[in-house]
Amino acid sequence: MRTLILGIESSCDETAASVVADGREMLSNVVSSSETFHHEFGGIVPEIASRKQLEFLPAVLAAALTQAGVTPADLAAVAVTNGPGLIGSLVVGLVGAKSFAYVHGLPLIGVNHLEGHLYANWIRLPDDTRPEPALPALVLVVSGGHAHLVWMPAVGEYHILGRTRDDAPGEALDKAARLLGLGYPGGPVIDALAKQGNAKAIDFPRALLPGSDDFSFSGLKTSLGHYMRKTEAGGRATVPDIAASYQEAIATVLVEKLFRAAARLEPAQVVLAGGVAANSRLRALAEARAKKDGLPLSLPPRLLCTDNGAMIAAAGYLHYGRNDFATLALDANASLPLV
Repeated sequence: MRTLILGIESSCDETAASVVADGREMLSNVVSSSETFHHEFGGIVPEIASRKQLEFLPAVLAAALTQAGVTPADLAAVAVTNGPGLIGSLVVGLVGAKSFAYVHGLPLIGVNHLEGHLYANWIRLPDDTRPEPALPALVLVVSGGHAHLVWMPAVGEYHILGRTRDDAPGEALDKAARLLGLGYPGGPVIDALAKQGNAKAIDFPRALLPGSDDFSFSGLKTSLGHYMRKTEAGGRATVPDIAASYQEAIATVLVEKLFRAAARLEPAQVVLAGGVAANSRLRALAEARAKKDGLPLSLPPRLLCTDNGAMIAAAGYLHYGRNDFATLALDANASLPLV
């Protein structure tokens, strides 16, 4: 008999719910985003995000159950993101999950948002023949707010090797888009423009931080700002060239540091996760380097890179198998650490 977990994700501006069977098979995936409401501000407005979460959540939950063809009585548990993220958005999802669990007599499971991104790699879409990631794995989790290099020797065991010292990759892309007048969110538009540009047009700095597995992208952002001011009077590269050069600086650093660590640790698998793992240049560079180094690489489907409820349900299945349940006193934590 299959174990069905309802996953709820509301850590930022997406309101998402999904039903996943046995931590692998996605039966539904419903995501409603308030992204368009943040465009004029050039970034997320937490108050707007939390209000939209409250507005969207009931319909998203109902749609997830309908799409999966199940009722609450078919579910084994409810898994919900309780951090890290925007506190207002987290609270809305958490209260919704608590209410649903209480009304239907279901166990409640708290899931770390970063752990959810990691387990997106275990979800298999229809006709997906990829094997599950092998362990021990070296995982790079990269998103709008995070850059974590994680050693995963076993399921549910994580050791943080490095993290960003300042800006995360997604944040650096959003700030670049703002400087270039491209709007929000920055990652997808820069990715699209970069395909039309020359990645060698501008030699932006790469902060490789020798001797450390940490990341730093604030200097890159500053360098772009200096370049824009310096070229106000003329001589500026095209926007696609700027986008391609800037994106290349981020992707090459991520891939270089990931595979330097892999050479040292010799994992059975290298894994990418998080919203920035949807970036086409990062994926291409990682695939080329993995082939060169002879290492298996796991990339989640782009559909599951950005925030979604399926990844929370998949991680929740792990906790369910360990009887790792939360009480209704579970709190949201905006800065919840992975370990």
